[in-house]
Amino acid sequence: MVSVEPIAFVNTFIGTKDDGNTFPGASMPFGKAQSSPIGSHYAGYRYDDPVIRGFGHFFLSGAGCWEQGGLVSVLPITGGLPETFDHKVYGAEYSHEGEVGKPGYYRVSLAGGITVECTATTRCGVERFTFPDGVAGTVLVNVGQANDKEPVFASAIRVVDDRTLAGTVTAQAFCGGKPYVTHFTTTFDRPFRTSGIWGGASGASGLRGAWVGFDPGPVTAATALSQVDPAGAAANLGEARGKSFDELRGLAEAAWREELASVEIETDDAVDRTVFYTALYHVLLQPLTGNDVDGRYRGFDNEVHRAEGWTCHEYFSLWDTYRGHNQLLALLRPERARDVARSLLAVHEQGGWLPRWAYANQETNTMTGDPVTPFLVDLWRFGALEGLEERAYAALRENAAGVPAVGSPFSGRAGNPSYLAQGYVQYDKDFPRKGQDVDPHHGASATFEYALADSALAIMAKALGHDDDAAVFAARGLNYRTLWDPTVTDRGFTGFPRPKLADGRWLPSATPQDDDGFHEGTAWQYQWLVQQDVPGLVERLGGQEAAVARLDDFFAYSDLVVDPEDTAHDKWVVGPYEYYNQFRYNPNNEPDLHAPWMYTLVGRPWKTSAVVRAAQTLFIDGPAGVTGNDDLGQMSAWYVLSALGMYPVVPGTGRFVLHAPRYARAVLHLASGDVVVEAPGADPARLQYVRALTVDAADRDEAWVDVEALRAGASLVFTLTDDPAEATWATT
Repeated sequence: MVSVEPIAFVNTFIGTKDDGNTFPGASMPFGKAQSSPIGSHYAGYRYDDPVIRGFGHFFLSGAGCWEQGGLVSVLPITGGLPETFDHKVYGAEYSHEGEVGKPGYYRVSLAGGITVECTATTRCGVERFTFPDGVAGTVLVNVGQANDKEPVFASAIRVVDDRTLAGTVTAQAFCGGKPYVTHFTTTFDRPFRTSGIWGGASGASGLRGAWVGFDPGPVTAATALSQVDPAGAAANLGEARGKSFDELRGLAEAAWREELASVEIETDDAVDRTVFYTALYHVLLQPLTGNDVDGRYRGFDNEVHRAEGWTCHEYFSLWDTYRGHNQLLALLRPERARDVARSLLAVHEQGGWLPRWAYANQETNTMTGDPVTPFLVDLWRFGALEGLEERAYAALRENAAGVPAVGSPFSGRAGNPSYLAQGYVQYDKDFPRKGQDVDPHHGASATFEYALADSALAIMAKALGHDDDAAVFAARGLNYRTLWDPTVTDRGFTGFPRPKLADGRWLPSATPQDDDGFHEGTAWQYQWLVQQDVPGLVERLGGQEAAVARLDDFFAYSDLVVDPEDTAHDKWVVGPYEYYNQFRYNPNNEPDLHAPWMYTLVGRPWKTSAVVRAAQTLFIDGPAGVTGNDDLGQMSAWYVLSALGMYPVVPGTGRFVLHAPRYARAVLHLASGDVVVEAPGADPARLQYVRALTVDAADRDEAWVDVEALRAGASLVFTLTDDPAEATWATT
């Protein structure tokens, strides 16, 4: 049995190709700053890029929009200054030979014999440049450019002393957001003997930066970031000051050892371990630390606040992460989850509303629906809102019952006027928007998302004693039914979701496979986003057998049981942006990620196990090893949870729906005790099904376990079979 610790199996290059949009460089868990190479891709580095333009200090992992970082890029050079200071021209060729990507450490060899190593503290990105023996080196510090498609509207840089540079970068926030200011301080471990500035010390958009020259020998640079002020950046630099590169690398690796040790898996397959622990690594990169080392952070009112006794977090891709990442983090890291919950409530307190896609200290209004409600309700259900329950409920109730003012930067539930009056969000492509997206542009899917959120909020309301509210929200949780057209037929099945116009008419042109009214999906995918009302869905699909038949068609199940991997790669939706004109399962995007477990909820749990095994073949040990964008860890969280044999399907319930685990044994080291998951004879290479289950040595025929049982230190023992005819567990 392999005994090497998990950190050795992480491959940070997984997801750096085919729009996985991960980054290979160094970061601390939940780090505010990073150090990673920049190529020609908007996410930073793409594995097949031939040139590295520099090493930036802010990155998101797996985000799908442009405008996402690469700020304060540094690049070592030799042989004089470049003819132009455009990083698209002066970038360096590099080799994958000897390139290393591990948690807290990255190394690459550039043309000209220069070796670059990267590590990080929580708030600093750190590089060590090793030049050829006897050769004087120069470092370019570029503040006028960043990742491709990331506009820099203004920048400034100044020489503080013979080791230090400082300045600001005003860049655009994610998905067409507003400009925001980042302060930085960069320090070197040796004095530079020459220096200069290009593009002027400050100004609007344009090429700008500084160059610093050194006597022969290695040079270490550390760059700290702050959204507060120059003093914040300088103070954050204290995390790295006085420590060597190797000491900082050791601290980063120690932090990752602790984080990754939270889950142990039993397998002799090194590739399988790599895929699993890299997924867990990607989960633990975000949300990012928001406050400076002194606790200060810039709030959603653009004022400076201080987090005392807790850590502010930023960058919330809620439409993605409410589906699995949130629950996994709350299970493994409850203290971190409490800080996340407080951070979201701080957004409400300072900005006046709850966010949907919060980037730094602003709302981008990216994606649609109401993801903050299931996100926060699940944090409540997992205990992360203890002492803050009523405050959170009031904010959620306000969000569910109203719409932000016209002058507010938040869109909130922009479809609420129609939804509350008529039970659905109207389809209206001309509806004004405040940012990237707005709900009436995707009225049908927004209705389904609102209904799912309302059903979760009903659970919270009931538990807190708000019985009248609970009844209202529970009724709204069935509002998806207002958009169910029983007359629509496609692929031999009758009855599908269909958008409605504001006057109550069905959208005439809508078909189950087109994109009108649905966000990054079709009616085929969104029909399953009613896990809160499975009996109602089954009735609308024509009964249990008809529901199973439709799921079978959706997953190409008859092909899947013959060749799971081929079916997943060829019969399901292929490509991260192939959302529309589809009738099959899309494992590359969020709307139907829970759909494999719908088999269990309609009484066919063995089919869930088969579909999950097929989907897991899409995650591989290679640059193209993530399905779609990793979406700030959501896709990786799907893999981690599915490999462990559990997934949180119904928001607000605290339940994990179970299926055949991937490993013979896994242990989750929770703060409250260990969860042991055993499945003797588990073999990922073939389809296996659950024949029986014991929980704490007692037979269990229910296909779920709740968070309380897990936190009590549960022991789950699965009996597996290769014969679906023997898989009668949880079918009654």
